[in-house]
Amino acid sequence: MNRTEFIITTAIILFVAFALGWFAHWVLHRFSRISQSDLNQLEKMSQELHEAEETRDQAITYLQQREAELTNQLAQTEAELGAAMEGLREARHEAEELRAYVERQSAS
Repeated sequence: MNRTEFIITTAIILFVAFALGWFAHWVLHRFSRISQSDLNQLEKMSQELHEAEETRDQAITYLQQREAELTNQLAQTEAELGAAMEGLREARHEAEELRAYVERQSAS
C-alpha cells in the first residue's frame, strides 16, 4: 500500500465515520424530539400544579385562621365556665348560710 492509497483509504474511513455519526445524531434527535403537543401538555400541567399550590396555601391559611378562632372561643368558654362555677360555689355557700340561719331561727 503506497502513500496515496493510504490517504484515500483513511479519507474514506473518516468520511464513513462522519456519515455514521451524523446518521446516529439524526436518528437520536428524531426520536427524542419533543412535539408541540407535549410542550402544551407540560405547560397545562405546570399551570394546574401552580393553581393546586395556591389552593393548598389558601386552605392552610383558612385552617390556621379557623384554629385561632376556635382556640379563642375555647378560652372564652373556659373563662365563662370558671365564672359560672365560682358563682355556683357562692350560691351554695349563701344557701348553706341561709339554711343555717333558718334553722337557728326555727330552733329559737
